[in-house]
Amino acid sequence: MIEAHGTRAVYAAEKSLMATLEEGELMARAVEGLAAVAAARLEERDGGSVAALVGPGNNGADALYAVARLAEAGYAAVALHHDTVHPGAREAAVAAGVVLGTDPGVLAEADVVLDGVLGIGARPGLPDWARAWVDAVPDSAYVIAVDLPSGQDPAGGVLDPDGVLADETVTFSVAKPVHLLPPTEQACGVLTVVDIGIEVDATPVVRRLDHDDVADLWPVPLASDDKYSRGVVGVVAGGEAYTGAALLAVTAAVESGAGMVRYVGTPTPEALVRSRVPEAVHGAGRVQAWVVGPGLDTASRARGARAQLDVAREALAGDEPVCVDAGGLDLLDAALLRRRAERPTLLTPHAGEAARLLSRLTGADVDRAAVAAAPLEQARRLAAVTGATVLLKGSTTIVVGPAEGTAAWSQADAPSWLATAGAGDVLAGLLGTLLAAGLDPAEAGALGALVHGVAAGRANPGGPVRALAVAQALPSTVAALLARR
Repeated sequence: MIEAHGTRAVYAAEKSLMATLEEGELMARAVEGLAAVAAARLEERDGGSVAALVGPGNNGADALYAVARLAEAGYAAVALHHDTVHPGAREAAVAAGVVLGTDPGVLAEADVVLDGVLGIGARPGLPDWARAWVDAVPDSAYVIAVDLPSGQDPAGGVLDPDGVLADETVTFSVAKPVHLLPPTEQACGVLTVVDIGIEVDATPVVRRLDHDDVADLWPVPLASDDKYSRGVVGVVAGGEAYTGAALLAVTAAVESGAGMVRYVGTPTPEALVRSRVPEAVHGAGRVQAWVVGPGLDTASRARGARAQLDVAREALAGDEPVCVDAGGLDLLDAALLRRRAERPTLLTPHAGEAARLLSRLTGADVDRAAVAAAPLEQARRLAAVTGATVLLKGSTTIVVGPAEGTAAWSQADAPSWLATAGAGDVLAGLLGTLLAAGLDPAEAGALGALVHGVAAGRANPGGPVRALAVAQALPSTVAALLARR
């Protein structure tokens, strides 16, 4: 698991560690790791020149010390520097033959550029004196950000399109929110964590599951289990207008290992499920969790729609855990949310659905762009308003609970090919299996997002993937992840 900590906690841990070390030892460790990464990238690209953008803080010093080491190793090295610069780093750079200056033109030939303009204590946005430097970085250069891409929000809340967009970010000992949260994660590129001995004794701001965590969390049946103890999932999905959603959600629940799946729908999707998923049982009954909403048309007057909506409302008003997706979100109101208080509830909107639900429940005008620009903030707001756990879907999926002070989950495991119709229906069915097995909604959301993304990659590595193929890839994906134990 990757845990990201906020600036205050990191600074406190650094101060505590430095009190036990000789002066300059912590920076020396950081420089050693940064220089090693930069040397490896130069070698991979058969590069011969490196440049550093050096700000007045410790990140600038790290970058300047690192290019000094690379100059000593025989690379051509230049550095653009702020008026205020770490004196020891400057001395080392001069002694190593690094060309120092302020003219951005020296960046033209750089194969690798180290961005040390700002650190994690800075505010979002580039300072004026650094804008020309960043603009002058050639497109062909491989950009390595030191700790974070300069200009980006250390808290991960806001992306600065004019800030540094790195190919790789080298951070030290612990990740920070900027590295794991949308929208800033996209500016960080590959994240490389260099261990320099810092240990943060604080609640993380963000958590991310990795593939090795799946074996510890996935509900594996025991020899004594039966189909009921493994978890029965009820799926209220699809309709005469959206028949495929039912098949996708039910298939995903079956393929991900539910003990049994009950389906409640209208005639056409019911016939489709009967023909394609013979394992499914039809009609309402006792379940351990519900999935309500994929492809559900709450305004439909088609045959069977009213009875289906009655079951959906009963599920939402009941005591069992429920995953509420798509059309099911339209059924939520203040009274129903009060009824669900203290009951496991996982909402799975995309940005547009989150905006509509926030607008309806708060009376404020929230649009999709506002959610996309500040996804963590808006997901937390929706969780607070509804009292539910919120899984906000996107290229990086955010999962937050309603309680203040708890860490957010952030998962970015899927290929971009997964942005396709029906993918959310598959995720909903998968989440139903995990809720029925007894997982906490937030943990189920993070684990489900990870497995869903990995299954998409395995379904057709490197190429287009259809939602049904993702559902059908779930059994082998889960098996492969469990085998990592």
